[in-house]
Amino acid sequence: MVTPSQVAEMIKAELPDAKIQVDDLTGGGDHYQARVISAAFEGKSRVKQHQLVYGALKEAMASEAIHALALETLTPAEWAAKSEVA
Repeated sequence: MVTPSQVAEMIKAELPDAKIQVDDLTGGGDHYQARVISAAFEGKSRVKQHQLVYGALKEAMASEAIHALALETLTPAEWAAKSEVA
């Protein structure tokens, strides 16, 4: 079982500037939802952004410690625009 903070730490190790929110969707410690905001996503497609995050979690996903991950990736500008709308 992986905790939400461990998931965030794994992502942070790959994307040090990232602001990360991780929620355990089922309480079982293997189905997560993560929002990751990072300047590293600038100029990258959504697929490439997700690949960066999945790369950070590669071992946990390969071992099935993390079974499922719903992912939202945003650049800081996208996050700022989204925050203004909300």
